[in-house]
Amino acid sequence: MATLTRILVLAGMVAAAAPHGLSAQAPGGEMPPPAVTVVTLKAEDVTLTATLPGRAVASAEAELRPQVGGLIVERLFEEGSHVAKGDPLYRIDPRTYEAAVAQARAASAQAQAQADAARREAERAVTLRDRRVASEQTQDSAIAARDAAEAAVKAAEAQLLAAQIDLDRTTITAPIDGVIGLAQVSPGALVTAGQETPLAVIRRIDPIRVDVTQSAAEIIRWQRMGPEAALPEGADRTVTLRLADGSTYEHTGSLTAAEPHVDETTGVITLRMEFANPDGFLLPGMFVLADIPQAQLKDAILAPQEGVSRDRRGRPVAMVVNDQNVVEERVLEIAQDRGSRWVVTDGLAPGDRVIVAGLQRIGPGATVVPQERAAADAAAPAEGQPSPAVPGAEDTADASGN
Repeated sequence: MATLTRILVLAGMVAAAAPHGLSAQAPGGEMPPPAVTVVTLKAEDVTLTATLPGRAVASAEAELRPQVGGLIVERLFEEGSHVAKGDPLYRIDPRTYEAAVAQARAASAQAQAQADAARREAERAVTLRDRRVASEQTQDSAIAARDAAEAAVKAAEAQLLAAQIDLDRTTITAPIDGVIGLAQVSPGALVTAGQETPLAVIRRIDPIRVDVTQSAAEIIRWQRMGPEAALPEGADRTVTLRLADGSTYEHTGSLTAAEPHVDETTGVITLRMEFANPDGFLLPGMFVLADIPQAQLKDAILAPQEGVSRDRRGRPVAMVVNDQNVVEERVLEIAQDRGSRWVVTDGLAPGDRVIVAGLQRIGPGATVVPQERAAADAAAPAEGQPSPAVPGAEDTADASGN
């Protein structure tokens, strides 16, 4: 009997608390309209971006290969260091080429001496012909010998120049500024002219380029949006990079070129961008994601993602409260995401109130009590604060504990 009496007392306490706001029913016995949190939408001009995968590449790259053969006698650089154009990097044993220069210089001197003798002989032949002492044939032969000797001089000078060039090539210099990689040969190695294996590779990484790929179908989709969607003059066209760890690269870049060709195998087009890289943070071969501005939508709607779901057919839908506070279901057309919002091109209009909280208790055609999200957040109890006390709760606890 004591237990039954205690239950009746508790029931009476709950009934007494109902008039203070705990009852879920209206005075007439009907359920009141559920409260929902809404966000009122407005139109904005939105720049659409494409997120494309790509890799960093050096802005200039040179593979060092010997242009003459011989033994490497010295390496003159530190691996991984910065080198300037013209810096000596390797030396090849020059003795054979020094001998070739000396021989060519001697041959040039000999040809010059013969040319001088032929020139004097031709002058004498002309003088004797004027005195009618020598025949015209003798004069012609002397002039021909002189011309041949002068041609031999030019040939000998060319041979000397070629020998000097080969001698100069025994010192391999940097053709560009950049960072030199690992040495592929060591002193004592025998190298040949134009060999397949490079001695080292120099890469210029400041500025650095990023090559990304975009499908031809996506480019066609952007173009079909028409000239009205093109980025206006003066619009922000900077490109940002996201690195493999999810962070954003501190320097922005710009689109510099696009390959006017679609790869037959993959169906993609290569786009090239350029970024400053003063600290050498980006290295050739790094995987990146580039966010590239490609179009602008005027008067687009940015809908909060928590207010958009999928129906049974997989279409994006949103619940909207109309002027009569009745819920309507809208099928949306979404261009892309933008942070925590969707860029909606069809299905929503400025002034629409999209439900973002309380969706579990409502459906299309239901009457609701809409509350703007900012106001709802202000009315909600702060995190970590106790909820308002229920009238009679202390008495209930006391009664249950006795």
